[in-house]
Amino acid sequence: MILVTGATGSIGRSLVRRLRQDGAAFRALVRDETKGQALDCDFVVGDFDDPDSIAAAIVGADQLFLNSPGAQPLDGEQPSVIRRQKTVIDAARGAGVSHVVKVSVRHARQGAKLSQGAHWEIEEYLKASGLTWSLLQPAGFMQNFIAPGAFAPDGKLISSYGSTPVAHIDCHDIAACAAVLLAGPRGRGETFVLTGPEALTDAEVADKISSALGRAVARVEMPPDALAAAMASQGLPRRFAEDLAFLVKEVAAGSQATTTTTVRDITGQLPRTFDDFLVAHLRALQAVAIRSAP
Repeated sequence: MILVTGATGSIGRSLVRRLRQDGAAFRALVRDETKGQALDCDFVVGDFDDPDSIAAAIVGADQLFLNSPGAQPLDGEQPSVIRRQKTVIDAARGAGVSHVVKVSVRHARQGAKLSQGAHWEIEEYLKASGLTWSLLQPAGFMQNFIAPGAFAPDGKLISSYGSTPVAHIDCHDIAACAAVLLAGPRGRGETFVLTGPEALTDAEVADKISSALGRAVARVEMPPDALAAAMASQGLPRRFAEDLAFLVKEVAAGSQATTTTTVRDITGQLPRTFDDFLVAHLRALQAVAIRSAP
């Protein structure tokens, strides 16, 4: 039986649908009972900040899908995601889980800022735990373009990467890879870098969104430092905003410009293009665009 954490997130919801379609035995871990009921599957209510609830949720599971929100503003000396995911790993080890599929980030590495450094630390903890593991390191999510922060208040698409292309991936494809790895022995002890099939510039993204909406969508250039200043002015801790700007600069320098064939290699299917993504999420895009329109 598989325990799916982060079950109500963009990856988790797709994974739940895939596992249900495949007839897999699984249970979803949720914080909110109402959201759990909406998943239409077996679920248990628990909280990463409550180790006892995690230990209870994992009883009977032999596989774990480990995912949670990224590195948030610091909780003491470390992002809370580190503490929370270590709690789940400890519970998995205590429950006799045989395999953990963890969602990490592309370019996770020691000493890196925010999610990259945090997920590297969690990866190392998982590897040292004695559990069998598989690591998914996806590029930036296409879903970020249907989040409220994708557009400025005047309805323009926020552009921070200049003319550098980025190999965004649909969370649907991350979930598809996870489902395959959870279904059998493939990929144990391996790290998989996941991208979409194409790398797009911000201008190309704006053109595709314009076509999907049937109207022109302009861009507003917001370089990393300006982005950090804007986030700090909205109340985000300055250190967090500055670290995020540093990561944005790396992407603008080309750190996510290359594509991989990993999604196809694992699933046997081509990953969704950005056009595919926009078709699948047109209503969400329209809702965000309307809320952002001047």
